Amino acid sequence: MELRHLRYFVAVVEEQSFTKAAEKLFIAQPPLSRQIQNLESELGIQLFERGSRPLQTTPAGQFFYQHAVKLLSNAEEIKTMTKRVGMVEKTVTIGFVGSLLYGLLPRIVYLFRQQHPNLKIELVEMTTTNQIQALKEGRIDVGFGRLRISDPAIRRILLREEPLMVAVHDSHLFATKRQGIYLSDIVEENIFLYPNHPKPNFSTQVRGLFSEYSLEPRSLKEVREIQLALGLVAAGEGMCIVPESARTIQLPHLNYIPLLDDAAKSPIFLAIRSMDESEDIRSLFDSIYQVYDLEAIKYDRTVI
Repeated sequence: MELRHLRYFVAVVEEQSFTKAAEKLFIAQPPLSRQIQNLESELGIQLFERGSRPLQTTPAGQFFYQHAVKLLSNAEEIKTMTKRVGMVEKTVTIGFVGSLLYGLLPRIVYLFRQQHPNLKIELVEMTTTNQIQALKEGRIDVGFGRLRISDPAIRRILLREEPLMVAVHDSHLFATKRQGIYLSDIVEENIFLYPNHPKPNFSTQVRGLFSEYSLEPRSLKEVREIQLALGLVAAGEGMCIVPESARTIQLPHLNYIPLLDDAAKSPIFLAIRSMDESEDIRSLFDSIYQVYDLEAIKYDRTVI
């Protein structure tokens, strides 16, 4: 059995017609029919219900179709990643979630550029979920995100746990509590979450944090992005939970108060392909930990 046999079979299933599949594949119908017959003979089963209009698969054919699609997808991922590994021009493409631009990521990337002037570095903003698929397809080489998403093809390294804070208007009573407050203190407040794009995302993480402490906030409103959420807070419309690094966003009448709950942290993960042990990736780790050393941030280097 060869990959082309799988492509032929998948085309026939999806087109529900040998004639249409042959046109899609740019081959004549008789050879296509023979290839499918040979495939059925090799498997010793019937893949299509004979005489059905439109053409339908047997239960065994449907099972084979689902796995054929997966195998073809894996083959394309392997081809794309292999091409990328063999590229003459040295390029490292980094996916990242937008909130990390307010933290140490810009310094890490700048240092990485300075230490590797002959390396082309590209930055692409994307959600953590999209980073996983982009890594598998070879569109990026490394991803920085905040969500715990598991995939056997991806290796995820926890870089650090970033404390969370609450952004409040300076007229709010909590603005005077510089030492910090607890999640239980804000359950009756209007709380803005972000982003509101498909889950899971940072808003999912915040909701989970309340659930972990068996708390049910009275009012949670999702908005498009962090800047909008903080703008609404600055307008006195409510409050917002943000990573500590968001303190660099300064707006009039905006205050940041620490959250004192032990679990009030947002993890920062680096994701790479499971078998990727390139020197460029190791050099990126060096840049990360050099910046962490300068900031006195604790980390576990044994994970790489």
